[in-house]
Amino acid sequence: MSRALVLPLGLLLAAAVALSVGQVAVDMGTLWSGLWGEGPGALILRTIRGPRVFTALGAGAVLGLSGWLFQTLFRNPLAAPDIMGFTSGAGLAVVGAIAFGLALPFPVVAALGGLAAAALVAGLSWRPGHATPPLTLILVGLGVGFMTSALSTFLLTRLPHAEAAEAQRWLTGSLAARDWSHVAQVWGLGAVLVGAVAVQLRRLAALELGEDLAAGLGLRVGRARMAIAATAVLLAATGVAVCGPVPFVALMSGPLGARLTGARSLGGGMAAAMGAGALVVVLADLAARAALPGIQLPVGVMTGILGAPYLLWRLSREMDKGGL
Repeated sequence: MSRALVLPLGLLLAAAVALSVGQVAVDMGTLWSGLWGEGPGALILRTIRGPRVFTALGAGAVLGLSGWLFQTLFRNPLAAPDIMGFTSGAGLAVVGAIAFGLALPFPVVAALGGLAAAALVAGLSWRPGHATPPLTLILVGLGVGFMTSALSTFLLTRLPHAEAAEAQRWLTGSLAARDWSHVAQVWGLGAVLVGAVAVQLRRLAALELGEDLAAGLGLRVGRARMAIAATAVLLAATGVAVCGPVPFVALMSGPLGARLTGARSLGGGMAAAMGAGALVVVLADLAARAALPGIQLPVGVMTGILGAPYLLWRLSREMDKGGL
């Protein structure tokens, strides 16, 4: 079997299992009949698990693509929106909107929060007359991420108990009670942003040759880097708006997708990162629902369990190579 088919087949299998497994298990025949008629299969597909699984697929894809863009742009496997504080900045903006009663759409609030966090990281890292090393951006982003997470926790104290509990669950990363409006939101905005990434692939390829050569080819390097980074932040914010700041998905998806598919080109790497991100979130949500009978854990708990060892391994690799 071609390695290019590994992710598509894996996604189909994972989605099918996620739709059939839960507190009430259903077989594939029941789900198939639910596509065309009424009954338990239709209820599972249209109301209970269908929106949740499709939201997980869309959120994982945009988070995976966001992480791949940052890692390619900065040429560092640790560069990801969750590590650099952008997803926690988006999460802080949403919690702030809830705490202060601002009636704004979550995607708009999350995008503004993510962009504000990115601007703060860039501003704190900037030194006049010197190019900012990617590692500096990552370390400053870690600090901004801790700060925004602490502010989110503080804002939770302003909420009534029930709302605070729900906001805390969302901050951990949750796909509970998703509906088709969330699916339309993440897939619609995600499609627009994927198109924006595809348009910028030529610029990204030029930047991979080095800034001097890219400038010699006529590329406005600073403007191109800013546009690509802003697109990556908006992708992360789109995922955060529907499932919260799920940790480590953006960090893991690019390398995992490349390992599974063997993708070498930018287009192949982009598709592989999206597929790997979708696969990670669907499987993590399935494990969160099925690991403990009668208890549904937030999906962020499972991605944290998977991602923390990966982050430690990646840090050790970078130290061995002298990158840290």
